[in-house]
Amino acid sequence: MSPLARPIGGARGRRPRAASGPRPLLAKGGAVDPGCGTPAREPARCQVQLGRTDRADLHFTRPPSPGFCVQTPGLQFLPGYLSVKISLRLHAVVLSMGEQDHSPGKELQHWIRTEAPGKKSWHPQAYALGAVSNFMSTFLTFPIYKVVFRQQIHAVAVSEAVRQLWHEGPQYFYRGIYPPLLSKTLQGTLLFGTYDSLLYSLSPVGPHSLGHRWAAGLMSGVVEAVALSPFERVQNVLQDGRKQARFPSTFSILKEFNSYGFWGRLSLGYYRGFWPVLLRNSLGSALYFSFKDPIQNGLAQQGLPHWVPALVSGSVNGTIICLVLYPLIVLVANMQSQVGWQSMPSLWASAQDVWDTRGRKVFLIYRGGSLVILRSSVTWGLTTAIHDFLQRKFHFRKEVKD
Repeated sequence: MSPLARPIGGARGRRPRAASGPRPLLAKGGAVDPGCGTPAREPARCQVQLGRTDRADLHFTRPPSPGFCVQTPGLQFLPGYLSVKISLRLHAVVLSMGEQDHSPGKELQHWIRTEAPGKKSWHPQAYALGAVSNFMSTFLTFPIYKVVFRQQIHAVAVSEAVRQLWHEGPQYFYRGIYPPLLSKTLQGTLLFGTYDSLLYSLSPVGPHSLGHRWAAGLMSGVVEAVALSPFERVQNVLQDGRKQARFPSTFSILKEFNSYGFWGRLSLGYYRGFWPVLLRNSLGSALYFSFKDPIQNGLAQQGLPHWVPALVSGSVNGTIICLVLYPLIVLVANMQSQVGWQSMPSLWASAQDVWDTRGRKVFLIYRGGSLVILRSSVTWGLTTAIHDFLQRKFHFRKEVKD
């Protein structure tokens, strides 16, 4: 039984003195008022329920005897003539009188980072929320992505990439959307789900340190690269305009890859360009999860609406990460767009070819940087905002249900 709901007994075998007037608040430091007692027989039973929602519900199963008093922080002494239900907002599952920060960022952080000892560290809702948020953001931003891809492959200006897509016709505008839609949905499932599971495995009780977030993000990026590299490989072949006649559909690409031997299917087919993909995904995930929450919580303290800190945090993170790792993105796009036994240069040869094609100038490698910033800002901003909204709604419903 919680000490806050424990009947305070007087002298053994004696009834407490009758109350002469309203009782004062609980004494400083939680001292027990000796004036509040309980009968010697049949003390009232109570149930205390503590959960991840950080609420304690005290339910008296029978009307207490007259003279029974309940002591709670910040409340008057309550006579026990009627059944009473008292809901207490606790701070981090600890009975505390300290002041709490109810800003949007801290409130969500309080939901997702407080884990009672003994609770399971695997949360299936994290996988579902990641899948939905990535599916929606990918569908909305696919046109921008396709224009950027044309720039990476053909090293042309934005206007020329748009002209190529316009010349091909609207029937090809969403050509190749199914592989990225499926891969990005799986990416969100693995990225957010495995990150959440790994984070609580490393640190079951929050708040989580920067090192824990970095390690969990790095490992989730590795899992993502291993699982999703084949989808990106097929997607890049489909989006290359030079391959439309030879590979008109996803089935034709899969048929080509399956015609290779076992190791050829891996190294030349589905996992072509795997090492730069692994480096890009692991570093990108580690950076994203390391700085997403600090930026979001800092903005939430300014009293902004719930969706603004998440949108800005995702946009800033996505922009910086994409600009830092953009050379790897260009290298992956060029390596994975190649098909055939005779046209498969090594990793170093592919990197050298990209450098030579761009005139051995760094700013030419970053050609199309304006669209990269726009695509990264919109994609990761929407993904983070949608994920934050769904996560907040899930925890709110869970709290109301409990």
